[in-house]
Amino acid sequence: MDNWPAQRTGPGDMLRNQARERLLDAARELFGVVGYAETNEMALCEAAGVPADVLRQEFGSREGLLIALHNRVTTSGLRAAERALHADDISKCGTAERVQRLFNAYVEAVTRDPREARVTFVEVLGVSATVDEHCKLWRALWTEFLTGEAERAVDRGEAEDRDHRVDVMVMVGTVHELMAHHSRRPRRARPGEVSGELTQLALTMLGQRGE
Repeated sequence: MDNWPAQRTGPGDMLRNQARERLLDAARELFGVVGYAETNEMALCEAAGVPADVLRQEFGSREGLLIALHNRVTTSGLRAAERALHADDISKCGTAERVQRLFNAYVEAVTRDPREARVTFVEVLGVSATVDEHCKLWRALWTEFLTGEAERAVDRGEAEDRDHRVDVMVMVGTVHELMAHHSRRPRRARPGEVSGELTQLALTMLGQRGE
């Protein structure tokens, strides 16, 4: 680390990007195995092979690194769900299959690496008001996304014709609780088991009608 350059050329600099990736990799390993509370900045920087000031320059703090890793994992889950709902044959699917596909894709993306799942659903809990607000913003984004799907199910006559926003807000919170539960378990649940639970929960809250 003593040979780290004093200056870098800009945001697109390869060295800077490599340092960010090494810090994110170190966070995935240490936060996801040892735990956020038990990991200090020195341990992160030693694992990443970068000076402490690089962490502060790129992420601001250990907390900022946690938020960045959470963003990466949660974004991958949302993008996977969006791809599932934009598949070429999705127009032929009823609500039950749409919801199943959505959660299959989401769960597969966010649990592919158990360390990432632990960080995303367990290690972010109770860290600080800043992290809580960050997670709240993500829950709001998911609420908008899933409320839109519920409204389309109503339009197709496959869900009760009512305002589903409150149901969706409750569902989003419950989804995170279930994911946290499975992330804490010593035996890793199969993605199909988890997505099956989430699908049934969503369909029940939607008051989904028979196909």
